[in-house]
Amino acid sequence: MLKVENVDTNYGVVAMLRGVSFEVAAGELVCILGPNGAGKTTTFRALSGLLPLAGGRIEIMGRDLASTPTEKLSALGIGFVPEGRRLFADISVRDNIRLGFEAQRAEGDFETRLGAMLELFPRVRDRIGQRAGTLSGGEQAMVALARALVGAPRLVVMDEPSLGLSPKLIDEYFDTVAEINRRGTTVLLIEQNAETALSIAHRGVLLVKGRVVASGVAAELLANDAVRHLYL
Repeated sequence: MLKVENVDTNYGVVAMLRGVSFEVAAGELVCILGPNGAGKTTTFRALSGLLPLAGGRIEIMGRDLASTPTEKLSALGIGFVPEGRRLFADISVRDNIRLGFEAQRAEGDFETRLGAMLELFPRVRDRIGQRAGTLSGGEQAMVALARALVGAPRLVVMDEPSLGLSPKLIDEYFDTVAEINRRGTTVLLIEQNAETALSIAHRGVLLVKGRVVASGVAAELLANDAVRHLYL
C-alpha cells in the first residue's frame, strides 16, 4: 500500500529526514512516533507531495510519488488529515466534508456517503450546517477525519490528530480510528501520543532526529526498555 525507501528531505540547507524507510501493508494500522523535532510532520509533508525528496523513493498504491501530481493523490484512494485539522473555517461543516468527496473523485452519491460519516460521528450531525470555525476542537477533529473518509479511501494518513484534544476525547478519537481500521481501511497514524497510538496499532516506527531508530510490532515496542527509556 505504501513503501518509503531511504528517503532524505531538506528544508533549505537543513537536513530533516535521513535514510527513512518503512512500509504499510493493506489492512494495517501503523504508527509513526517521535518527540518534537523528530521529523513526523516532515514525513507527512513528504507523503502528501508538499515537500520534494532530496533522495530516496516513495511508492503509494504501486505508483512513484515523484511522478504523481500532488493534487491527484487523493484521487488514488488516499485520505489526508493534516496537523491542526486545516478546515475551511468560513464554510459549513457539510461543505468541508464535500470537499473531501470531490478531491477523492469518489464514486456514488455524496449524500449517501455523508450519511455514513454522520453515523460514524453522530456529534457532527447537529453541526452540519454550522461554519466549521465555530466548532470545538474535538468536533473539528471529527470533521477533518470525516472529510478524509467520505470518499471511502483505501489508505488514510493522519498527522498528530490528538493535538489539542482532552484525554477523554483522545480515547474516543482513537477508538474511532481503530474501528475504521477494523472495517478495512489502512491507516498510517503519525502521532506524538505514543502509548495510546501503540495500543491500537499493529506496528510502530520510532523517529528521532530524522532517522528511524526502532520499528516493530507495536506491543513489543511498548515493552522494549530501550524504547521506553528513549521516548515513552
